[in-house]
Amino acid sequence: MLELHVFGPGFGQPDPSPFCMKGIILMEMSGLPYKRLRGNLQKAPKGKFPVLRDGDELIPDTSFIRLHLEQKHGIDFDKGLSAEQRGTAWAVEKMLEDHMYWLVVQERWANPANFDRGPRRFFDAVPAPLRPLVVAMVKRQVRRNLHGNGIGRHSDAERLVLAKRALEALASILGGNPYLTGPDPSGADATLGAFMIAGLCEIFDSPIRGALLEHANLVSYAGRMRERYFKDETAKAA
Repeated sequence: MLELHVFGPGFGQPDPSPFCMKGIILMEMSGLPYKRLRGNLQKAPKGKFPVLRDGDELIPDTSFIRLHLEQKHGIDFDKGLSAEQRGTAWAVEKMLEDHMYWLVVQERWANPANFDRGPRRFFDAVPAPLRPLVVAMVKRQVRRNLHGNGIGRHSDAERLVLAKRALEALASILGGNPYLTGPDPSGADATLGAFMIAGLCEIFDSPIRGALLEHANLVSYAGRMRERYFKDETAKAA
């Protein structure tokens, strides 16, 4: 049976990582039988989750997990979409994963109060004497990544401008549709749904969440995706 290795529930969400939530949604969309497991990050091929195990194969990264499901298992996540719709869907995915993601990382990891509310929990399993050293080392690496990406070079106000523009674009593309490309979910909804659910996380002091709440269609969409793909988790949280 297929296995999807993830972090597991956290931050009041099905998973603290939007990429893990994306992976879960893809697996649910595929209809293939699978098990969801808490993984060991030290054994992850690229040092990140999710990872899909398919027999002897390990597939890290949600984009390659999706390609694997399409190519090996014949799943068409974009069945019925035109070339234009497929292009728009892919562009939306990459805006979220390669732009919006870093805005969220900055908000959660570089803000000391937010770090203490969330990411610090990732280090609970580290032996107490080593924990401060490991935390400092990882935070330094995250800051370097943010600086290299460019998001870390902006002010908070500038980052919020970028986040608002991205959310306005997403709200305009979604419009009055129940899902990104129409009445039924497509592959890109795994990404958009995961990021909108993550964006509404209530434990963080989040101007991005405030900007998201200004778009009623995105909020409704996040609720629809959570109900459809994380119904059991939603019931437990309630």
